Amino acid sequence: MGIQLFQYHPVIGYTFIPNLKIRIEHEGGGYLIRTNAAGFRSEHEFAKAKTAGKFRILLFGDSFTAGDAVSNKNRFGDVLEVLFPDVEIYNFGLPGTGTDQHYLVWREIAKDYQCDLVIIAAQVENIRRVVARFRPSTKATGEEVLLAKPYFELRNEILELKGVPVPIDGISHDELPESDRSFVDEGGRLRWLRTLVKRIGVKDIAQRVSGYQPLPEYDDANGYEWILMKTILNKWTDEIAEPVIIMPIPLYQYVEETASPDGYRARFAEIAGWDGVTLHDPLADYYTVAKSERRSFRFQTDMHPTSAHHRLLAESLEKVVRPFVARSAEGADAK
Repeated sequence: MGIQLFQYHPVIGYTFIPNLKIRIEHEGGGYLIRTNAAGFRSEHEFAKAKTAGKFRILLFGDSFTAGDAVSNKNRFGDVLEVLFPDVEIYNFGLPGTGTDQHYLVWREIAKDYQCDLVIIAAQVENIRRVVARFRPSTKATGEEVLLAKPYFELRNEILELKGVPVPIDGISHDELPESDRSFVDEGGRLRWLRTLVKRIGVKDIAQRVSGYQPLPEYDDANGYEWILMKTILNKWTDEIAEPVIIMPIPLYQYVEETASPDGYRARFAEIAGWDGVTLHDPLADYYTVAKSERRSFRFQTDMHPTSAHHRLLAESLEKVVRPFVARSAEGADAK
């Protein structure tokens, strides 16, 4: 995170600085970030009361949802909004955050906004982020530090929020107590292997040969990581009065078939029967695209979604969102 983009929040950790307009250099040619007065990337302001004649969706997620590497207009939430002229989408996505922080965004800020539908975009790596207490960050000076984050612990099946207020200042790796070093989200397993194959340029081949599974946490239905993530999602959706769509967003290894998605798909299938919750697994829509073309869904070195990837997600979501919009319109016509 660059400090010029974010401001401190004592419970969530941070939000975007309000009312920004800044262009970010990137391998994809650069992209434009605009934020509104609420401190989120958006082309429009957020109003607490619903807009007359509009179906409103609240959208939550991490950098894949906030739109790292693409301009606001090319994010899947904005593209989905264009597909529905009478729909407005409030995107509360925050880069570098986990499902635990997304729940806190809703609890601390977004729940005061009226809506018709909530979409929780759970990038599948969030299973690792919900157990993390620190994430690496780089200051504007180039110094690498660890930033503390809020986190939940399960005590007798009850969620307990820890780490708040979130410390403002980062600390160095050397300053981190030994007891906390296993709670740093380094962004993946086998860091030495990732560094090596990135340097010699055979990453995809190495993953196929090694049988690399980026998220083995999903293989255990009773593992603490999954139980914690599922409990957070369950508590959150129980507190939402409106319908909820939960959409797991796959990592590129699953999209490009260098790793099996069976583990995470089996875990998310467990929530399909929750009251008021619709599970939307978009992976089948990725597989309608030729495997040779799926590489275009991420950048050359940056794993974040390209504009083509965002469009696929928007078109995938459109199919499951449309019935909710139609039912709302039918209800309005009947009045």
